[in-house]
Parts: sequence; structure tokens; C-alpha cells
Amino acid sequence: MAVDDKSYTTAIDQSQGRCPKCGAPLERGSSFDPQADAAGTIICGACGAPHSVSDVAGGKPQADGGAIQPQMSAGKRNPFALVVVALVAAAMLYFGFHMARRSAPPAITKSGPAPDFTLQSLDGNSMRLSDFRGKAVLLNFWATWCGPCKIEMPWFIELQKQYQAQGLQIVGVAMDDSSKEDIAKFAQEMGVNYPVLIGKEAVGDAYGGVPALPESFFIGRDGKIVDKIIGLKGKSEIEDSIKKALNTEPANSQSATAALQPQK
Repeated sequence: MAVDDKSYTTAIDQSQGRCPKCGAPLERGSSFDPQADAAGTIICGACGAPHSVSDVAGGKPQADGGAIQPQMSAGKRNPFALVVVALVAAAMLYFGFHMARRSAPPAITKSGPAPDFTLQSLDGNSMRLSDFRGKAVLLNFWATWCGPCKIEMPWFIELQKQYQAQGLQIVGVAMDDSSKEDIAKFAQEMGVNYPVLIGKEAVGDAYGGVPALPESFFIGRDGKIVDKIIGLKGKSEIEDSIKKALNTEPANSQSATAALQPQK
């Protein structure tokens, strides 16, 4: 059914401009019948196909069959909702970061006291770090599966022989899940000539979490850390750090005990 120019122009202008069936432009040859159904109908002048206004315009006519009210695009979002989502995400990141900081092991710095601990050696005896009071200690965290650890172990064996008379004591702490028997076999095959202790997570945490293996701490005769090396370094760098530890002065028994903080 024909309609007046105003209603016809309104429908065509607010449509998408083309027939959804044949793709022809909905031009003046098309007709608009607002009474054909509740939504009104546009009949294509090219193929004669009837289409509801909502199909071609994304909206519905007003009650009088005239102007069409376009619907909100599905791609649009409520700006307030986006702000709320952003604030929630920011809050989660903030609290997650601070919880991670609270649970992170304390950082170990140079010149600070080396945390004392008690661990079991491969022969079943309990050994404390403070047992080596007055000596320079190279405390090495390692594991049987650690490739770089196998590279530096022969250096440690040589350095223990070379500097033992000057007061050096190398101590290895095995930080893997292998059995004590497997660790002992590994150490024997490598020819290790220094004590090897069975590590615990609490001891690793006391030394900053031991983020990578190998990791070595060089402890002076006064019980304070003078240097640390993370990862594999050259033998000469390890030797230089040993000399730093050897060149420290022993503390008296009272101050040495205070410097070596017991690990609970």
C-alpha cells in the first residue's frame, strides 16, 4: 500500500539503503506499508521481496507508523560498566602485587649476616653453618639435575684444596628431590671433597628464595656475607670472591653468635 512522501522518505532514509535479499538499492521504486504488520514493511522495487523495517533499518516504527526508532548497536557498551570493570581489575592487580610482596622471601644483601641453619649431612650428622665460625665459607646451593652446577663443582674441589689451609670451607646444599643415596652417589662420582648437606625449602627462603641454581654466598670470617654469585660464572670470579671472604677479620665469639641469626 502506498504511503505519503514523509513516511516513505523516513523509512528509506533510516534503513540500511539496500534490499537484504537481492542487494538492490531501496530507492523510489520501493514502497512502504506501515499497516502490513506491527513493524511496517518495505517492498523492494527490484525483486518485490517484502522486508520488515527492523530487518533493513535495525529499528521499529513509532505507533503512528512514521519515524523509526533505531536500536542500540550490539557493539556499543555502557561506559559506566567499562569503568567499573577497569576499577575491579586494577584493585585485583594491586592486592595481588602486595600479597606477593608479603609472601616473598626476604632479600639477602651483601655485608648482612648470613642466616644460620641446621641441616643433615650425607653421613647422617647434623651440621650448622655456625660450626664454621672463624672460617671463610663458600655456601653453594646446587642440584644433581643442574648442568651449570656440574661445571663449577670441579673448580670448587680445586679451590677447596688450594685455600683450605688459609681457612676456606666450601659447603654444598643440595636443593633437589633426589634421595640422599642418589645425592651421595653423585657427589662421590664428582669427587667432592667438602661437606654436602640435604637442603630444605626454609633454608632456601632464608637466603632469598634461591631463584636460580647454582647460587653461591661468600661468607666472611665474621659471619657476614661479602659477595654472592647467581648462575654460572668463571672460576676467576669465584676465586676473587673467596679472597674477599678470606680477607675479613674473625669476630669474637659473642659478636659472631649475634651475626649468625638462627634459622627457625
